[in-house]
Amino acid sequence: MNAEYAATPYVAAALLLVLVAILGVVIWSIKRHKDPHLDFRSDLPLEALIGSAAGLSLGTALGGNSVEILENGAFFDAMLEEVRAARHSVHFETFLWKEGVLGQRVADALSERARAGLQVRVLVDANGGKAMGKAVRRQLNEAGCQLALFHPRTLKNIGMLSERDHRKITVLDGRVAFVGGHCIVDAWLGQAQDRQHVRDLSVRLRGPIVHGVQSVFSENWVETTGKLFVGDEVFPPLEPQGEVLAHIASLKPEGSAPAVKILHHLVICCARRRLWIQNPYFIPEMDAIDAFTAAVKRGVDVRIMVPSAEASDMRIVQHAAHRNFGKLLAGGVRLFEYQKTLLHQKVMTVDGKWCAVGSSNFDDRSFETNDEITLGFLDAALARRLEEIFERDCRDCVELHAESWKKRGVRHRLADNAFYLFREVL
Repeated sequence: MNAEYAATPYVAAALLLVLVAILGVVIWSIKRHKDPHLDFRSDLPLEALIGSAAGLSLGTALGGNSVEILENGAFFDAMLEEVRAARHSVHFETFLWKEGVLGQRVADALSERARAGLQVRVLVDANGGKAMGKAVRRQLNEAGCQLALFHPRTLKNIGMLSERDHRKITVLDGRVAFVGGHCIVDAWLGQAQDRQHVRDLSVRLRGPIVHGVQSVFSENWVETTGKLFVGDEVFPPLEPQGEVLAHIASLKPEGSAPAVKILHHLVICCARRRLWIQNPYFIPEMDAIDAFTAAVKRGVDVRIMVPSAEASDMRIVQHAAHRNFGKLLAGGVRLFEYQKTLLHQKVMTVDGKWCAVGSSNFDDRSFETNDEITLGFLDAALARRLEEIFERDCRDCVELHAESWKKRGVRHRLADNAFYLFREVL
């Protein structure tokens, strides 16, 4: 009898281990179904597949848009001017908001519009906004802004704390929208003149695509607050404002491959002449690496620009990225490290005809966990402008080469492999 009692704790421990193992398999299975190996082959150029690219990423291609590129601190001048000119509604969504000069400027502009009687809805990621300051939150609430935090640290959100709202969106009166990479942090002011000032890029949109951006905002707003908004003040009839064909990838359906990841993979596979990418956190998985090297074999000029580890705000992420740089370089991909400051813009151009701007990093977290937005544009002039920006930024880069990369030190290699193991939680 005593032997039976003594064995009981071991039986309980064994059962607990079995349950933990089963739970681990369940979690793995759920993730596996969200992360299929993507395979795509076509002899058609990307410009002939815009409808397919939009449809596969759960969007619709809409013509008649105008798109204006806004760089560095000039973005905030344009965005806040549009906020002050709004007459009905202001919708603002961001990931990172820290207390400071810029945060106060944004809070003042939003508060003024709310006091003027406009519907001002502000959605901030709870993790990214934890340093926005109590005074700013109090100011927004007292002015009449509807302020909501995405996935705050509460018991009911315990299974979703790793899922962050990484989008940066502003929509005014449902007629003008801003999308890109700019965060509400003082480092985003200025002209990227040194390592205390970030290099970034966003776009101002007018035309039918603004409805799509408004819909993306509504997704997380309704999830967080349960409050719907309707009417012409938020979804007005929109006339053509330009010649750009645009589409949006943002949705992350439960159990399916995310739209942003599908779009990125598809355009890599469709490139025929040039594929240039600027991205601050670039950790492609093997499917993407194979697609990049296959593009080089097709004769595509593949160039990727990232910040150097020294210039980045996340050196461990850059080291995780370094782990597979050798494979990319051996496959003929040209890699450039931006030395001047943190290069934060998320930009792609394909064949001088199509381009994309958005919030998404090129890593598993952005593709499979975060809520993101990427806008694709079919417009040669816009693509050429972004290529010119890439070429200009190259002047502040060091190009990496396969032979010299192989000679990096043992400590560097160990750091690369160690941090790569944690790439999905960085």
